[in-house]
Amino acid sequence: MVDNDQVMDAYQRIEGSANKTPVMTSRTLDGLVQASVFLKCENMQRGGSFKFRGAYNAVSLLPPELRNRGVIAHSSGNHAQALALVVRLMDIPAVVVMPENSSTVKIEAVRGYGANIVKCQPTLESRQETTGKLIEERGYTLIHPYDNETVIAGAGTACHELLSQVSNLDYIFCPIGGGGLISGTSIAAKGLIPDVKVMGVEPEKAQDAYLSFTSGELVQNVSTDTVADGLRTYLCQRTFDIIKHNVDEIVLVSEEEIVAAMRFLWERMKLVVEPSGAVSLAGLLKIKEKVFNARVGVIISGGNVDLEAFFRDYERRL
Repeated sequence: MVDNDQVMDAYQRIEGSANKTPVMTSRTLDGLVQASVFLKCENMQRGGSFKFRGAYNAVSLLPPELRNRGVIAHSSGNHAQALALVVRLMDIPAVVVMPENSSTVKIEAVRGYGANIVKCQPTLESRQETTGKLIEERGYTLIHPYDNETVIAGAGTACHELLSQVSNLDYIFCPIGGGGLISGTSIAAKGLIPDVKVMGVEPEKAQDAYLSFTSGELVQNVSTDTVADGLRTYLCQRTFDIIKHNVDEIVLVSEEEIVAAMRFLWERMKLVVEPSGAVSLAGLLKIKEKVFNARVGVIISGGNVDLEAFFRDYERRL
């Protein structure tokens, strides 16, 4: 299992390449929650999300012969963008398998960074099958978006950095998709502040982590029809084991609560955050009574929003 030493090593490895993202506060939010809230803004990370951290750490650790063959990933967007940016920086060939329903802004970003895109059906089975065939045919190395120790350690550097910027946190809220971010977050948090409460937040419409956590057995969703498209993936055994060991509670939030949190971040704090990135704040707002007068960290995981319709509406007014 990944430990905090690996997270600290990853932080040293990515330093100077990853952005040191800001921590933002809001008097309005503090008053609303009746607590001191610190938002770790990974929406301002390179590539638009925390995923850059894990991708950079993982690719950096590959031996030269594997780098030269190229890397591959399957992702609905943020991991795809991160990997495409990393391999461009390192001059390594890459292929990204993306579901055909991925957002246009994420597809164009991956293409813009120079990675080759192979589209597949929007199911985990199709992603894995398409990726497996390409690995067999061409010898690529898989950089999995979360079922990978070096990716998890890299993801944990966001929390490690947060704890170097803000002291004495009582709670840390973090979104859950495949579990890579909350795994790394919980390892870094418990490694530095053993008594801190790590709170996972998940959409009601993609609640495999909650069901797994409460039942003690790894389960998958029948459907993942949530606006938080980055959280439509499932836990793997690796991330589930870490969550069982380190996470204190998982909070479920509705689609309406996700959009309301996103709207607050946009309107009151002027932060461009995608639905998946707003899920953690939605969880805090839902159970705010539990954190009265506490010091609370919130991981804002990403900000890659498709704004085409938004700007098209303005253009129609010209």
